[in-house]
Amino acid sequence: MADILFHISLTVIWIMLLYHMFLAQGGYRHFKRFEKVIPDWQHKMENMDLPTVNVFIPAHNEDVVIKQTLTAMSRLEYPKDKLKVILICDNCSDQTKEIGDQFAADFPFMKVIETEDEYKGKGKSSALNYALKETNGEFIVVYDADNTPQRKALWYLVMGLVNDPRAAAMVGKFRVINAKNTWLTKFINIETICFQWMAQAGRFHWFKIATIPGTNFAIRRSIMEKLGGWDTKALAEDTELTIRVYNLGYHIRFFPAAITWEQEPETLKVWWKQRTRWARGNQYVVLKFIGRIFSMKQKKIAFDIMYFFFTYFLFFFGVILSNVLFVVNLIFDIQLSIGNVAFVLWIMAFLLFVTEIMITLSIEKNQLTLKNMLYIIFMYFTYSQMWIVLVIYALTLEVKRMIKKEDQVWYKTERF
Repeated sequence: MADILFHISLTVIWIMLLYHMFLAQGGYRHFKRFEKVIPDWQHKMENMDLPTVNVFIPAHNEDVVIKQTLTAMSRLEYPKDKLKVILICDNCSDQTKEIGDQFAADFPFMKVIETEDEYKGKGKSSALNYALKETNGEFIVVYDADNTPQRKALWYLVMGLVNDPRAAAMVGKFRVINAKNTWLTKFINIETICFQWMAQAGRFHWFKIATIPGTNFAIRRSIMEKLGGWDTKALAEDTELTIRVYNLGYHIRFFPAAITWEQEPETLKVWWKQRTRWARGNQYVVLKFIGRIFSMKQKKIAFDIMYFFFTYFLFFFGVILSNVLFVVNLIFDIQLSIGNVAFVLWIMAFLLFVTEIMITLSIEKNQLTLKNMLYIIFMYFTYSQMWIVLVIYALTLEVKRMIKKEDQVWYKTERF
């Protein structure tokens, strides 16, 4: 029985590894092709009446970073008579609003609003819904309060929506601005690059599926109004929104020409809280939609829900099961005949993990370095294993919340 369970867990792990290698191939192909459309798209933009755009920046006590964020917003290349940058102060008790007011006084296309009544103090989704109610721009662009988008980031997001009428949303690329600060941010930098070029670009290339992130994306107002805004119960409001957008019959395009830089956690405590929220949010999405996959209008999104189910349930279950069986076999004789074949499979899995990440890093300038290669190896035995413990912890919290019918508590990532 132990042998059967061990081989089942190895099979699950290998399916996931091979699938990510497949995505890495698609990500590399998307990298080679995505810029080819820009000249034609640019020409169309230059000969049309551009749409009005609202930039939403939800903020709760962000005075540590908001000045640099608003400075980046002031430099965005888009006609200012078509642009309104809106800082959404949600129950702020620091200097966030005062800093925003200073920018609004200097830049007429900037505005500060404060959440009120039932929208106040309820988190990011509620703040975005309040801004949605108070504005009327044709396109909505969302940036987190720690983001510094490049000058043409918004232009590229709008360009994508204008030229792709079947796209409900356009997703850009984000990079880690504090990547060199700590060992943790070095790992997160590698993780971020892999997520975008493997999970995002790979899925879009092969299946025309991409996930809306929490920042650096544009979406049509008509879509948001049809969907009734953001789900305030979802900790991963971006993933949840993705599923509903696809169910309307649209697609989401990954367009990495639009680049923003964001700050990542520099301490393990902050990372743990942020990633727990992410894991719980994605588990919530899986549990919310898993029973509806056969009734959805876009059948391919059912495939993506199964991908999240595989990632946050089956894959981690397989890793945990194989590790537990291996350790127990060292203490008690459970007649686990691992043998040379299993050992070779483990070595090959490790090499495949390293190869996938190296292929992905080769896409980003100055990232495929000897130092990063060493970090990848170290990452496998440390950072990747931390995720296993975190997902178990997150699932425990989510099951507890569902049983006790508790409200979701939104956690704001601490800034540095």
